[in-house]
Amino acid sequence: MITALGHSDLTPDTWELVRNELRERLKGMPADATGLVRAGAGLPLEFGRMVREAGQRLVVLLPLGAGVLAGAPPQEWEAHRELLVLAEGLRMLPFDPLDRDACVTVDEQLVSGCGRVLAVWDGSASCGRDATAHMVAYARAHGIPVEVVWPAGAAREPSDRALRLSARGQRR
Repeated sequence: MITALGHSDLTPDTWELVRNELRERLKGMPADATGLVRAGAGLPLEFGRMVREAGQRLVVLLPLGAGVLAGAPPQEWEAHRELLVLAEGLRMLPFDPLDRDACVTVDEQLVSGCGRVLAVWDGSASCGRDATAHMVAYARAHGIPVEVVWPAGAAREPSDRALRLSARGQRR
């Protein structure tokens, strides 16, 4: 199995660069390869679409809490529905949205079930809202090959904090 994980705050131009790069990498997948994603908008949905577009099998990891879809904000429900339609298989995992480490735990289980990780990652360290560096380190520590997908010209949207600091600096 192969999965894609990474930053969710890509600029619109970067999304197009990443899509093109992921499509190229998927062309090299064996005919019997399977894509695995955790249900979600952004990269999971984009990768799921590309896996199916390439004619490959897709399995969706579905976090469940108290018997219902857990941790999914309403704005992501449509993405979840589409991934479920695209999926040929489901894996359900217990998920406690009150546990602040629950997302990382689910992502670790996602990565540990794969033979290859495509990481949409600029090489930055993990922060409170982006655990991409942690997931890359986790995969590598468990002997899972990681291919970094960061095309030339790729960029992330400025964080709110960076925008505030930038605006403060311009007022001086």
